[in-house]
Amino acid sequence: MNVLEKIKSLGLEFPPAPKAIAAYIPANRSGRLVFTSGQLPMKDGKLIVSGALGFDLLVSDVKEATEQATLNGLAAISALVGGLDKIKSVVKVGVFVASSSTFFEQHLVANYASNLLLELFGESGRHARFAVGCVALPLGAPVEVEITAEIE
Repeated sequence: MNVLEKIKSLGLEFPPAPKAIAAYIPANRSGRLVFTSGQLPMKDGKLIVSGALGFDLLVSDVKEATEQATLNGLAAISALVGGLDKIKSVVKVGVFVASSSTFFEQHLVANYASNLLLELFGESGRHARFAVGCVALPLGAPVEVEITAEIE
């Protein structure tokens, strides 16, 4: 089963490539590595959820949002290199979580991105990662995901 089929089998929809909302590009390639810009949980041009963890959202409230941001990152890579089948491995994932100063479970939010990538790419989806809390994210998003992938 290829990655697109796996996405569908999980009941998810592969989005079109995201468009930049400021002065950047969604993904950039250097040699065999592709770096995505931070991707928000946007679907059909709008955030699927907004807010911050530890204030108005729980970890369980942002599963879909984190997965959508991850899929948006994959869509940016796919558009740049000509398909998901060009991804050899996921190298690193960064997850920014809008959260209160007393919220300490950013790693659990990041697990939603990591687990999805492992389901889609198997061992090739195993990656280094950071999960960072921050005061706010663009447009009021609760999560932002960036991906570094190695391309064949």
